[in-house]
Amino acid sequence: MNLVMTLIAGSGAPRTLSDLVAALAASLPLARAPEWLAPGMACDLRLAGIGRQAAEAAARRAIGGAAIDVLVQSPSGRKKRVLVADLEATIIENEMLDELADFIGRRAHVAEITRRAMNGELGFAAALAERVALLKGLPESVLDDAARRIRLTPGARALVATARAAGVRTALVSGGFTVFAKRVAKELGFERVVANRLLIANGRIAGTVEAPLVTGDTKRDTLVAFAEECAVSRSATLAVGDGANDLPMLLAAGLGIAFRAKPAVAAAARWRIDHADLTGLLYAQGYREAEIVSA
Repeated sequence: MNLVMTLIAGSGAPRTLSDLVAALAASLPLARAPEWLAPGMACDLRLAGIGRQAAEAAARRAIGGAAIDVLVQSPSGRKKRVLVADLEATIIENEMLDELADFIGRRAHVAEITRRAMNGELGFAAALAERVALLKGLPESVLDDAARRIRLTPGARALVATARAAGVRTALVSGGFTVFAKRVAKELGFERVVANRLLIANGRIAGTVEAPLVTGDTKRDTLVAFAEECAVSRSATLAVGDGANDLPMLLAAGLGIAFRAKPAVAAAARWRIDHADLTGLLYAQGYREAEIVSA
């Protein structure tokens, strides 16, 4: 079986990566010499005569505690034609319900519910309803205040700009709210947004969300339907997310990457990035540093 192993350095690990590549090149059956996608930062090893699980296990043993990500996959069709991305704790660093809870002094309480829900310990719908209900009565203006706190995840601009330059179709999906998702989509250039709508009554947050909810099943169905609309096979899709409600689309995608994910999600996903920023998704597809569009 021919496979490609991509090694990507997180912050502070370039020197370690060079040493690791040399060690793995000496111990794994390579079809050719290592190919650096970005000098010192990302490298492909073309493998022959070893299975995916065995190759990944060998790499993880060699990596130890270093901040280096490893992804092993088929080299065929690596550059995907559809990108479907989660919003919160993925494209942006924030969890926006946690930000909104700051305005009622309940951030820690809401953040714990968010953490448990995203790790699959609580049902998504019930956890969302509980958190949104706490916001009832807040003036609509806090949505703008919260939006000003949005922090894009490093690499998000380059990821979307490079995808768009390559003709990739893009969608942003979120169990959060359209009021935030649409702003981020417009800024980065996502062409489609699927998210929940927070209900407003008389200029105040009503404490409820319009049905039907955007759930994990919705995210998976969005990926499947969007790919069909774009006449793209499922194998040519890329999905990225961090939470339990992202797992259905991660498992449905041709390349589903758990990004700095909650433990239960990282354990269940076939591929994960724990250390690199979002440009790691480009290296995972075989993009070289010179192909990445700086934005």
